[in-house]
Amino acid sequence: MAFESIARRKKEKRVDLPLLLCYFLLITIGWISIYSAVYSEDHTFIFDFSQRYGMQFVWICISLIFAILILYIIRPSIYMTLSPVFYIVMLLLLFGVIFLGREVNGSKSWFFIGSFGLQPAEFSKITTSLLLATVMGQYNFSLSNKKDIIRAAAVVIIPIMLIIMERETGSALVYLGLILVFFLMGLSGWVIILGLSIIAIFILTILHSALAALTCAVSIVFILKWFIDGNWKYLLSSISIILLCAFIPKLIVLEIGTKTPFSFFKLLKPEVWTLIFIAPHIFIWIKDLVRHRFQRKSLNNSRWLLVSILVAITVIFSVNFLFNKVLQPHQKARIENLLGITEDLQGIGYNVHQSKIAIGSGGLTGKGFLNGTQTKYNFVPEQSTDFIFCTIGEEWGFIGSMVVLIIYLFLIIRIIQLASKNEDPFTKIYGWCVASIFAMHVFINMGMTMGIVPVIGIPLPLISYGGSSMLSFTLLLFIFIRLDMFRQVR
Repeated sequence: MAFESIARRKKEKRVDLPLLLCYFLLITIGWISIYSAVYSEDHTFIFDFSQRYGMQFVWICISLIFAILILYIIRPSIYMTLSPVFYIVMLLLLFGVIFLGREVNGSKSWFFIGSFGLQPAEFSKITTSLLLATVMGQYNFSLSNKKDIIRAAAVVIIPIMLIIMERETGSALVYLGLILVFFLMGLSGWVIILGLSIIAIFILTILHSALAALTCAVSIVFILKWFIDGNWKYLLSSISIILLCAFIPKLIVLEIGTKTPFSFFKLLKPEVWTLIFIAPHIFIWIKDLVRHRFQRKSLNNSRWLLVSILVAITVIFSVNFLFNKVLQPHQKARIENLLGITEDLQGIGYNVHQSKIAIGSGGLTGKGFLNGTQTKYNFVPEQSTDFIFCTIGEEWGFIGSMVVLIIYLFLIIRIIQLASKNEDPFTKIYGWCVASIFAMHVFINMGMTMGIVPVIGIPLPLISYGGSSMLSFTLLLFIFIRLDMFRQVR
């Protein structure tokens, strides 16, 4: 028995080789892709330190040194013990860069010492994950406790607000991926549905109007209420009202033509027409309350209905402020280009247009290493950083792109599996944070190169050129690997 116990402890102290393999595959693919993206006949040596691929190799070496220190020198207990200190220091850096940083590409998020640049927003993902794991890993933590939810949410929201103040909206969006951690800790899936609904309302408001978005939001809320309550009679009534109004010409944009049988509706103002649409839903809801004699269950459900509608109204009438005051002009233009409001293939939409050409021209197997025409002739700006994936798509084709995607998927799933098996709450939650951050970066970066999400300028983990990015993702991953070395397996 003693021998089995010793053998088990030794086995648990091994570094997870699949994660290491994924890491080395990604940094190698990144290094080669950067070499291809900036290749010129005047600089053919891959270790030329005057070029980006040479500097990327330096950052890979520096990152590996930190990885070794994390694995074999730094004690793992320090991460939980000093997580509040790390978090506060990083908040100070995020705040300081607003006043002392240098503006790069419209955002003031970089410290520079000579030619060396440091972006605190990249490293704040680590400190936020560590403190979130500390807070949520406490013995008495529960998402049913409002104070615990507020504490955990504050850990995430504070750096988001500071990063937005730096005008680095793209990096701030990555933190939204941490909702996965709350979900795995037991948060209702309806919260995710609410988040997706808010995004849909935001887009609808931009594409059409606030009143059109309000009409759709009220419809969705009431349909969900009757579905959850299992009240099929009222559910069919709401759907009938929606279908009836949907056939009135141009209801969505609240414009009634003069050549239709409903031409008399043109005399109604859009606000009145919206009220006419909403009124039947409200009547059915009040009838339901009266039928149940204002029972507690019915009142609780109605409370959530009112909260949902108030959230929708808040979002709808905040869109104009957010779109015109918070987002930068280039970010607004990218969203409008993505949604088809505007089309500027020679201006703001140029990067994505050329990126899609590059990826599409790669075909099944690609054009081959250093043979990509879009890459070779520099048609795609920022191709070694934010748009590195289009280099892979052009030169290695669909097969090469899928290999990269599979490596990322395996890495993320492996982290979630290892974290979920661990009985230590801190390691478990930190692992989920790592997986969610990698997933958000991969989804957003690949999505923007293919034109399915707005261009917000975030790197592809371990592949895009950049010292801050390479070092931060290395630290983020290897801290988890170190914690997992001493896992307590169920």
